[in-house]
Amino acid sequence: MTRRLGYTALVAAALATLAAGYVQATAPFPDPFPTTVLSGNAVLTKLLLVTAIVLGFYGVYVVVLGVLVMRFTKRRAHDVRNVLRLVLGGTALVAALGVITEQWVGVLLSLGVVGFAITFALQQPLLSLLGWVYIVLKRPYAVGDRVKIEDSKGDVIEVDFLVTTLWEVNGDLVSTHQPSGRVVTVPNSVVLSSQVVNYTTLVHHVWNELAIQVAYETDLQFARQTMIDVADDYLGDAMAREIATYRERLAETAVELEVQDRPTVNVVQTESWVELRLRYLVHPRRGARTRNVLYERILQRFNDEPERVKFPVSRHR
Repeated sequence: MTRRLGYTALVAAALATLAAGYVQATAPFPDPFPTTVLSGNAVLTKLLLVTAIVLGFYGVYVVVLGVLVMRFTKRRAHDVRNVLRLVLGGTALVAALGVITEQWVGVLLSLGVVGFAITFALQQPLLSLLGWVYIVLKRPYAVGDRVKIEDSKGDVIEVDFLVTTLWEVNGDLVSTHQPSGRVVTVPNSVVLSSQVVNYTTLVHHVWNELAIQVAYETDLQFARQTMIDVADDYLGDAMAREIATYRERLAETAVELEVQDRPTVNVVQTESWVELRLRYLVHPRRGARTRNVLYERILQRFNDEPERVKFPVSRHR
């Protein structure tokens, strides 16, 4: 879809309008059905005008969309496209019905009555349409975000008037925060009554934890520092940059929270071992990959110091 196509449609709409005016003014064709209410020339005039309306609004849609898309991000352009479709499509429908019936006020009143009846017959689709308006205005999520809506989690592919389409993550097939290959469709009405979790709105990274169990005989200070050093070498600078953004966004709110700009390790005691939980910041789409790299590097460092780091040997571990 290019602006050249839009300009072509506008030119065709103008030609159809001129042709309709010519037919109406000159009545060049003989009337094959002289006893009918409308003459053949009147019917042809209406057909040409309706064609002009369809082509005109389509041309305006293509041209305006082409101009606006260059000024917005891909996410915002998706919303602009849907809004243009709704506004221009509804206006074109009213204009076409007005030309056909020649009763503009009657068309508007009829649409109002029909809309009132549809409200009762199609409550769920209308709630989904209202949910789409809420999504566009309040921006709980947008195309490209990773979200969790009720029991569905995934990356937003598309937000239409009635449904949101997700590229599923996790689900019943996998459990490592990776795409399952399935597409999930969620009604937009769900956002009005259910919890929506967005992993990429405030900042583009989320906190993750990696837990490693060690024996009580372990040198905990050495083990904790080793885990921090490994994570800092792998994530340190990138994590510090994201934390700076995180703090800026946090300062815009009333929440007072201390945020560490480097990885940390928390110690949790259990009956049979000590659990060391490494906490770090990572992009939600790289969580599993980062966890695997950190786990392998930490275990390698621990295995190099068997006298300082020991692992539980219980069969119940």
